[in-house]
Amino acid sequence: MSLRILEKRSPTQPSTSEGSSNDMNGTALRAQKVLAVLYSGGKYGARNPRMLGTTEQALGLGDYLKSKGHTLVVTDDKEGADSTFQKEIVDADILITTPFHPGYATRDVISKAKNLKLCITAGVGSDHIDLNAANERKITVAEVSGSNVVSVAEHVVMTMLCLVRNFVPAHEQIRAGDWNVAKVAQDAYDIEGKVIGTIGAGRIGQRVLRRLQPFDPKQLYYYDYTELPNEIAKDIKVERITDLKEFLGKLDILTINCPLHEQTKGMINKETIGWMKKGSWIVNTARGAICDADAIAEAVNSGHLLGYGGDVWPVQPAPANMPWRTMAHPNSEGDKFNVGSAMTPHYSGTTLDAQKRYADGTKTILENYLNHKPQDPQNLICEGGDYATKAYGAGKRA
Repeated sequence: MSLRILEKRSPTQPSTSEGSSNDMNGTALRAQKVLAVLYSGGKYGARNPRMLGTTEQALGLGDYLKSKGHTLVVTDDKEGADSTFQKEIVDADILITTPFHPGYATRDVISKAKNLKLCITAGVGSDHIDLNAANERKITVAEVSGSNVVSVAEHVVMTMLCLVRNFVPAHEQIRAGDWNVAKVAQDAYDIEGKVIGTIGAGRIGQRVLRRLQPFDPKQLYYYDYTELPNEIAKDIKVERITDLKEFLGKLDILTINCPLHEQTKGMINKETIGWMKKGSWIVNTARGAICDADAIAEAVNSGHLLGYGGDVWPVQPAPANMPWRTMAHPNSEGDKFNVGSAMTPHYSGTTLDAQKRYADGTKTILENYLNHKPQDPQNLICEGGDYATKAYGAGKRA
């Protein structure tokens, strides 16, 4: 567990005139308590100042908030009623957390956080926050839109190649001192000529499709509640399908690039996987809970899916007994180097380049709030008791 407290102040102690900020009415804000729930970098975070998303580097906010007279509490301890997160949220004014090690701001947590006015996601994806509860309290929820799009899109294509080319078992075979070309080649294919589709054609989905074009796929499809402008669809050479069963039934490879909300949770389940071709692949770098964990494991273990890969898990960190850790296509034949799995920890959007982008964006959101400036609309999820984006909210599809 890591816990750091910078410039600890009484919640009622006023800040100095130099460090004063304004609330929404332009009056001076009291010293704010900012709680940041981040992943621990350990020795890696301590020795590399570019690891901004870790508890050790604290998004580079320590000196800034201290100079303004505010308190910054930084922790990675987030699980259970006795966690630092649960204890410190009670009087926090601002919560910063991250998709990679999320502090789950449930309705119960929000009800205890009497001072909470702002939740910032250092990254993209705010499904770890009960947005309906936040709206009821008129808590602003913001994230650093666009900070991860290149990083995640590259990770999608990398994972797709690892699965389709059966790279992971081949690599581990070499590390084990073995050499069996046939065993690897029996499940190795090309992306060229495949039918590929994305659920979600927003910033990440579009970038994935563009990066796939040079591989010369047979056809690109997308499934999204919003239709792409004609000029973009023509440029990407992608067609829209509005029926999920028809969409899934056409694909060799599915990539999931949509937010998690009420309408997408569990979208890929035993029934919908059954609509897909035998021997197809799924890549999910969106959110783990979009897929039914047991249904995915069953489909890989039975051989209906040739592979599933990604870096997102229904609960993070993932439990040691989570079935995605050990699922294996039957062609694995008991080897520890499993065919059909390309899972990693959630790191696609936290490359060093992405960490710089979301750290800078988090500071901008903070500065806007503390200085009574409007937020960039593209960063807003909830504001003033309502949803500020079509990406979330009841009644929205993928």
